[in-house]
Amino acid sequence: MDRQTLISAIFKRQSFLCVGLDTDPDKLPEHLRNQPDAVFEFNKQIIDATRELCVAYKPNLAFYEARGADGWRDFQRTVAYIGTEHLIIADAKRGDIGNTSRMYAKAFFEQTACDALTVAPYMGEDSVTPFLTFPGKWVILLALTSNPGSADFQLLWEGNFHEQLWERVVRKAQDWGTPDNLMYVMGATNPEAFKRIRTLAPDHFLLVPGIGAQGGDLAAVCRHGMIRDCGLLVNASRSILYASAGKDFATAARNEALQLQRAMANALTDWKISRNQ
Repeated sequence: MDRQTLISAIFKRQSFLCVGLDTDPDKLPEHLRNQPDAVFEFNKQIIDATRELCVAYKPNLAFYEARGADGWRDFQRTVAYIGTEHLIIADAKRGDIGNTSRMYAKAFFEQTACDALTVAPYMGEDSVTPFLTFPGKWVILLALTSNPGSADFQLLWEGNFHEQLWERVVRKAQDWGTPDNLMYVMGATNPEAFKRIRTLAPDHFLLVPGIGAQGGDLAAVCRHGMIRDCGLLVNASRSILYASAGKDFATAARNEALQLQRAMANALTDWKISRNQ
């Protein structure tokens, strides 16, 4: 999915919601656990319940790879079931020396229908650019994440550049990709940092985890991070997936997604009004 198609989907659905498919077999509703293909059946019902309310899905590879061949099969079936009307993000956080990165890219961009892949920047340019050579695909580079441990390194000050390490990553990566193939991960738990990233990367899309179970502030993210093309993909995983542990899990997931979608529709309207004042 290219940038313009993504933007069109956002304004058509009045949503910039990304549903994270971090499907834990131990958290499935009891009535599904002993069924064959329980994980895929759970994902299928979540997708059916939320399809019209979101623009992206983000399977987290750890929850599939941990189950070996069966898990990889469920991942591939899930990606195929999502189809082509939504951005599909493989949340795998890959990144290695150049030839290894290229093999990772081939695995996700040629062997599955994923549109985007999360990538770790720590090893530098030659570990990231192989992912950027696939036409029509996106790299989503880790910048400032939502976990408490992000402060261990990402918030360290780079004395030579008078900026924090995550800011240095964003600034440097501007030389590697463009707003058409490079996004950044920005955690909702650091809303003030959105002011800064918009000075460094004013046109790039941001994948924003941390809304929902981690307590991020959607209004603050929109206030500081939204741009003309929206420029945001706000992810919610556990708050949607596990809104109910009963047979009504899909209905509960839809209701949770609907609340977020309505808030996002209001944010898009408010931003447009404030821009035109």
